[in-house]
Amino acid sequence: MNYRHSYHAGNFADVMKHVMLVALIDMLRRKPSPFSILDTHAGIGLYDLSGREAQSTGEWREGIGRLLALPTDPATPPCLQQWLEMVRAVMAAHDGQLFYPGSPVLAARLLRPDDSLTCCELHHQDQQSLRRLFRHDPAVSVHGRDGYEAITALLPPRHARRGLVLMDPPFEQPGEFDRLAQAIITARRRFATGMIAAWYPIKHRAPTRAFLNTLKDAGQRNLLAIELTLRPPLDPARLNGSGLLIANPPFQFEHTARAVTAMLARHLGDGEAQASVEWVVPE
Repeated sequence: MNYRHSYHAGNFADVMKHVMLVALIDMLRRKPSPFSILDTHAGIGLYDLSGREAQSTGEWREGIGRLLALPTDPATPPCLQQWLEMVRAVMAAHDGQLFYPGSPVLAARLLRPDDSLTCCELHHQDQQSLRRLFRHDPAVSVHGRDGYEAITALLPPRHARRGLVLMDPPFEQPGEFDRLAQAIITARRRFATGMIAAWYPIKHRAPTRAFLNTLKDAGQRNLLAIELTLRPPLDPARLNGSGLLIANPPFQFEHTARAVTAMLARHLGDGEAQASVEWVVPE
């Protein structure tokens, strides 16, 4: 409950997660049938990078700040270009001020008339901010509930057989990797036709290896791990990288992920950044 994403919005981990989110939703949009998105740890949806929290860390400057400063590159993967255009559009809507869209805003902008987005946020103040943000959008519902509990309560979706569950817990409490692994297993059992995207931090390798092994040992299949590290993950006191585990990824999605993360590795970090896209367990 003490975690506030305002301090970290727009950093390298956000960038990778949000580009992949846009790419996954774009895949859902390619079929005409409606889809549903569940964002289990939604935050406030829109972040003022000129605010006290973001300025106190400056993390966004090494993430979205670097990418906004780049010249146009025809080699940019389409989903990365699409995400950058969405970020610029949000900023333009706020008179060019540094407002950064979180996952609920990105997802909501990609919904079609019959699609839906459900956001869960337990922090009361953040939940109220999210409610105000979407008060006029009937396609978006906001729940003040624990994101993990919502997986049991809200899956499968009532009005769609396709969709995406985004899990982005704060990793402030011990045992978060274990809770996340169990949540993935539960979500897949309840929503077998959906995709799951679960974010995780990379500080050092032992916790991430244990997390992935837990899923393998539980018999989970069709798992793709996308990782971006700024430096070798040797210091457990630092966020050295981040990962996104995708269950039931779209066909050949690994190619999109490799193109995106390779470009991000070139532009983020200081020469030590590395990208990895690997099947944890194939289909």
